[in-house]
Amino acid sequence: MPKVSLDKTDRKILAILQQDGRLSNQEVAERVSLSPSPCLRRIKRLEEAGVIRQYVALLDPAQIGLGLIAYVNVRLEKHSASSSASTPHAEFAKSVENWPEVVACYAMTGEMDYLLRVHVEDMDHFSRFMMKTLLTHPAVADVKSSFALQRIKDTTALPIV
Repeated sequence: MPKVSLDKTDRKILAILQQDGRLSNQEVAERVSLSPSPCLRRIKRLEEAGVIRQYVALLDPAQIGLGLIAYVNVRLEKHSASSSASTPHAEFAKSVENWPEVVACYAMTGEMDYLLRVHVEDMDHFSRFMMKTLLTHPAVADVKSSFALQRIKDTTALPIV
């Protein structure tokens, strides 16, 4: 995918929207010293180009009862490509989409194949997820879990360079 060309004003708009996506176009325009029409055109262009992917409300996991965060490394079984039409990786990726506890999943380099960020209520919830969902998946060979003890930094804002 080609990189979108961003000028200084585009970058300011993106930084502002990352901090508060609920600002009106008028408020954004004032902060970047544009009139509302050109500001809106820039925002629409950024949306259409996929630079702005979506607008969301960010929830505090603890406030909705999801007080435990686990990072789970997953290694899959290695099967030959000729054994079935779909690969273990494709099957696993499709399954992860349906697991609400998994809020992020990344294919990784190194010893493990995937890294999952899992939000659950408590250790009992994590245990149920592991025993009834993750470890029962036919492609999973090994998992290693780590738990977040304290939140030091947690942002969705990307560095605008």
